[in-house]
Amino acid sequence: MTRVTRRGFVGGLAGLLGAVATGCDWPSATGPTASGSARLLARPGTPTLDGPLGLRALGLAPTIDGAVYVSPTVVPDGPRPLVLLLHGAGGTGLNFIQGFIADADATGQVLLAVDSRRATWDGIGGRFGPDIDFLDAALADTFARYAIDPARVAVAGFSDGATMALALGRANGDLFTHTGAWSPGGLITDEKRGRTACFVTHGRGDRVLPIDVTQRTVARLRRDGHAVTYHEFLGGHELPADLRLEAMQWMAAATA
Repeated sequence: MTRVTRRGFVGGLAGLLGAVATGCDWPSATGPTASGSARLLARPGTPTLDGPLGLRALGLAPTIDGAVYVSPTVVPDGPRPLVLLLHGAGGTGLNFIQGFIADADATGQVLLAVDSRRATWDGIGGRFGPDIDFLDAALADTFARYAIDPARVAVAGFSDGATMALALGRANGDLFTHTGAWSPGGLITDEKRGRTACFVTHGRGDRVLPIDVTQRTVARLRRDGHAVTYHEFLGGHELPADLRLEAMQWMAAATA
């Protein structure tokens, strides 16, 4: 069994690259994110920049950055699906993305995995801010480099990353068609826009984030009108390989 462990958009893409050039790790949140919104502005469009294949650093910050993977072995007939991956507390985008590369080679999905600005995502602490700005920048850069199918844009995460993914999916249902939440810790915002389909998993023996919270979360998602695929499994705080692959295949398919 393989285990995976635990906005305003700041000045447009030119401004983002300028911040990197001056050596800043990332500017502080200004404008809309100061109000704690989980809304994102980036949207798929026509690529205007070079889009390298394979695994590479995101390249938007000198240290706390992220990674992108685009399969060099899959030649799509049209725009590719995308998954924004959110690591658990204490993790990094580069470490997290590597567990999904083999699956992406089968599905053709673009993988984008971003580092949280601190030990975990700022929404977990009760207020969205710089993480939203950086996620928006990472998405904008990726959309500028690759043709992405707007009917197959997903956000997914494990543990704290799953909690953050549910918040982003619900607040940006007009962007994220799919949301994967693997061992989440509940709902941290009531902000909603549109509806995102959800794929939720949790181990019955989880001693880190109790399964009863997820059971209540799934019920709430369904009451709010989200289509939910839910799997409980015999295990702890982990993501079994078979459920990871099922989720990736599910996110690669257009929603009905």
